[in-house]
Amino acid sequence: MTTPPHRYQVVVLPGGQSFEAQAEQSLLKSLDEAGIYWPRSCRNGTCRTCLGKLLEGQVRYEVDWPGLSAEEKQAGCILPCVARPLSNLVLLDPLAD
Repeated sequence: MTTPPHRYQVVVLPGGQSFEAQAEQSLLKSLDEAGIYWPRSCRNGTCRTCLGKLLEGQVRYEVDWPGLSAEEKQAGCILPCVARPLSNLVLLDPLAD
């Protein structure tokens, strides 16, 4: 018997779009599946095109070095292409003015 995938609720502000993200896949893939546009390019944590801000919650990274400085991590910056949710999340839309 297999365990169903663990899912977390994600809200993207300021628009308030909401979706479920699977713990077993990247946030960028979950954003895609939810039909929410997010800038992207390399999908491996090095180009920083998908750089976003995590307002609430926790993520873990698929790679040891996700292309963020310690200061950026402290400020809540994330790379959704290699980040996986560990809790419910609130993200800031990188295209919001």
